[in-house]
Amino acid sequence: MEAVPAAEALDGHKDRFDLGVFVGDLALDEEVTSDDESLEGLQQELDDCKNDQEVANILANGVKLREYTKGVENNIRQIELDSIQDYIKESENLVSLHDQIIDCDNILSQMETVLTGFQTEIGSISSEIKVLQEKSMDMGLKLKNRKAAESKLSKFVEDIIVPPRMIGIIVDGEVNDEYMKTLETLSKKIKFIDADPMVKSSKALKDVQPEVERLRQKAVSKIFEFVIQKFYALRKPKTNIQILQQSVLLKYKYTIIFLKEHAKEIYAEVRVAYIDTMNKVLSAHFRAYIQALEKLQMDIATSTDLLGVETRSTGFLFSIGKESLKTRSSVFALGERINILKEIDQPALIPHIAEAKSQKYPYEVLFRSLQKLLIDTATSEYLFTDDFFGEESIFHDIFAGPIQVVDEHFNAVLLNCYDAIGIMLMIRIIHQHQLIMFRRRIPCLDSYLDKVNMSLWPRFKMVFDLHLNSLRNANIKTLWEDDVHPHYVTRRYAEFTASLVHLNVEHGDGQLDLNLERLRMAIEDLLVKLAKMFSKPKLQTIFLINNYDLIIAILKEAGTEGGKAQLYFEEVLKSNIAIYVEELLQEHFSDLIRFVKTRPADETATSSEKVGIPEVEPLVKDFASRYKAAIELMHKDVITSFSNFLCGMEILRAALAQLLLYYTRLTECAKRINGGSALNKDLVSISSILFEIKKYSRTF
Repeated sequence: MEAVPAAEALDGHKDRFDLGVFVGDLALDEEVTSDDESLEGLQQELDDCKNDQEVANILANGVKLREYTKGVENNIRQIELDSIQDYIKESENLVSLHDQIIDCDNILSQMETVLTGFQTEIGSISSEIKVLQEKSMDMGLKLKNRKAAESKLSKFVEDIIVPPRMIGIIVDGEVNDEYMKTLETLSKKIKFIDADPMVKSSKALKDVQPEVERLRQKAVSKIFEFVIQKFYALRKPKTNIQILQQSVLLKYKYTIIFLKEHAKEIYAEVRVAYIDTMNKVLSAHFRAYIQALEKLQMDIATSTDLLGVETRSTGFLFSIGKESLKTRSSVFALGERINILKEIDQPALIPHIAEAKSQKYPYEVLFRSLQKLLIDTATSEYLFTDDFFGEESIFHDIFAGPIQVVDEHFNAVLLNCYDAIGIMLMIRIIHQHQLIMFRRRIPCLDSYLDKVNMSLWPRFKMVFDLHLNSLRNANIKTLWEDDVHPHYVTRRYAEFTASLVHLNVEHGDGQLDLNLERLRMAIEDLLVKLAKMFSKPKLQTIFLINNYDLIIAILKEAGTEGGKAQLYFEEVLKSNIAIYVEELLQEHFSDLIRFVKTRPADETATSSEKVGIPEVEPLVKDFASRYKAAIELMHKDVITSFSNFLCGMEILRAALAQLLLYYTRLTECAKRINGGSALNKDLVSISSILFEIKKYSRTF
């Protein structure tokens, strides 16, 4: 097949050129040119060129393929020739470059040889390092094991060996600080031998153990003699036990620890020796102190010093000297005895100093001093025994004797004590001492203080009941005196009640309040019975007013809130004052009062017509003629009847105010009477009466 018709066909159909036609022509052309070449894959190449921009431009411009191919071949041939020329021009440089490359290759070959040698050497060194590392780890482990073994072995040797210096100190040395340190070392060696089972199987123990045992026995013997000697020093007269305990015994506290750990039988002997020593020493000290205190005791009250006992009946039983000590104030009034509660934490009395000054004290002062000495001594001993022996129980064995001595004395005194104020003060003292021990956190005397407190309350109740029964069973005939002024029994009661109320303010004891209420009922009943001994009701009222007023005054003077008793007596006093005022006015103005009371204050006109001038005129004239004299008599009566001027003044004012009220109602009644104006000349003006009232109020 000819190729020209295909080209012409392509030229003739430019406007309808299609890639498929081009591919067909190209295939025909290839078929013509070479029947031997395979066209396999041509379609794939044509498809790849389909989107090629350069091929598309050629086809679009209508360039003949053969011509374009020749042009491309010419260009390639020209470029090839140019390239050859360029190579020819650079041939010398290329030769030089080739030589250089050969040289570099030789150098690199040498370097490769060197580096290969280095690599071989490094590999050998790495192997050696690994070997050395393994050897190092093995040596380190061996060293660690050897050090551990050496440490245990050295500790074993150190713990089990007995140095000659230790033997010398234990056997021949004095008991001092160095001896204490050596004793501690010996204790560690003994514990080491006894505690470690491996030690017991060691051959070294057979050589060392006998020596250690001999040292233990020697140390036990020496410290036993040393401690017992120090204990005996406590028995010497005038020895300051606390200083010896703190400065000497505690310094050698480890001796007791050593005995407790390594010689229990000897420790028990030492413990018993100390208990016996301190029991006897402290018992003797307290016994001597109590004997000295007894010389300072002031007798306050006996079984006959009761509220309701008649004074004259007990006067012959006592000597003048003893009676001078038993003042009324000290028996029933608190007075300065309250100061003992403010001195609760003061040091105990020094008997020989007080005796040299000839001083005497109520028993509560001696009681506080004895109990103060006891709790201070107990506190010191409790702390010492706990520190020195490490046992709290040893304290109770030591103080069994001293507490028994104090109990015997206290019970003997309490059995004959009839001083209710003193007993209540002792109750408050014990309470304060309990608080002191609580703040110190020392529980060793809790049971003792509770026991003392439980002993005091029944005794107080017994003595209080004696006072109460003395009022209930009082002999009215022997107590009665023809005198309206306050009775001495009333003063006793008031002072006694004020004292107990004052001591109960901060404690609020309900049982004591109930007892005081019973006592109040008894004194009131007694006063009423005594008042009935007076023949005139007026004197009875005056007597009650004076006694009630005294009770109130003493309760107020005591500086306490008198409580229920004071409130009750204030109410009773008011009612008796009202009764007295009526009795006093009835004595001087009975007709006036009778008339006014029969005429209501809000009297109507009808009822007033029944009252005429003849009934009112005598009353008006009588009042005008003698009201001044009557007021003066009332004034004198009040002055002589009441011992308390302030109370008398209040009573007089109340009486005059009531009189003014009665007379005002009389004048109002007179004004409502027909023809009552005729009485105006005899009526006394209210201002005149007020003038008289003010005059006597000022002069009172």
